Formats: sequence, structure tokens, C-alpha cells
Amino acid sequence: MLNEAARAMGEGVVRSPRDGDIGAIFGFGFPPFRGGPLRHIDDLGAARVVADLGRLADRYGERFAPCEVLDDQARRHTRFYP
Repeated sequence: MLNEAARAMGEGVVRSPRDGDIGAIFGFGFPPFRGGPLRHIDDLGAARVVADLGRLADRYGERFAPCEVLDDQARRHTRFYP
């Protein structure tokens, strides 16, 4: 879910991280106390999410590979929210 939310942000499917988070919370029930998937990525840190996805991809296949947006954020140490 986190990977797909980041991919949607990178591809311009959602206009802002806030729109993506609100859509995930009200649309498919992402836990509101986490703030939404993009806020949750910021809380965990993109590097940790990329590392976790890398382990999943090694074990279960490329469908779990981190998207470019997450890779870029992990390299640059950036966030979705200021």
C-alpha cells in the first residue's frame, strides 16, 4: 500500500500528499491514526521502507520492488511533507 501510494504521487495521480492520504483513509480504510500512507512513509523514513520492500522483492518477486519515488527519497533523505 505504501509503495503504491508513493507511485501514485510520483505519477501525478494525486495532486498532493494530503490528497493521497485523505483518499486512502476515507477510500479504503487506511488507519487514520497513521495519518495516511504517505505520512506513514515519512514517519518510518523512506530508507526503511525501501529496505523492507527490497527484502520482500528478493523473497516474493519484483512486484514488491520499491518505486522510483521511494528510491529517490531514500537517496536524498527527503519527505512527502515539509
